Amino acid sequence: MQDFRRLKVWEKAHHVTLRVYGVTARFPRDELYGLTSQMRRSSSSVPTNIAEGSGRGSDADFARFLQIAMGSACELEYQLILARDLTYLPPADHDELEADLMEVKRMLGAFLAKLRITP
Repeated sequence: MQDFRRLKVWEKAHHVTLRVYGVTARFPRDELYGLTSQMRRSSSSVPTNIAEGSGRGSDADFARFLQIAMGSACELEYQLILARDLTYLPPADHDELEADLMEVKRMLGAFLAKLRITP
């Protein structure tokens, strides 16, 4: 079992989640139960699954939760595009969030590759 707060990928994913909550606060009120809610759920799912997986007993279990986190990151990637195209999210905010999210996805991929290597 690891302390998830020491994992750089969790820290970066948490930062993305905080940013998503900030930008979605400016979305139209009629999106509160639509895109706002979806983006907040998918963004928070990434660090949540990293945290949960880190508390599991095996690398295989941890890898399964990292894969779920990757799926949520991909979901958020699309939602960022949609928010930008609906003009809810300014292009500069989109680009910054997308770059941070791509870094999280690269980190998750590297972590998964490391867990799959058996000596």
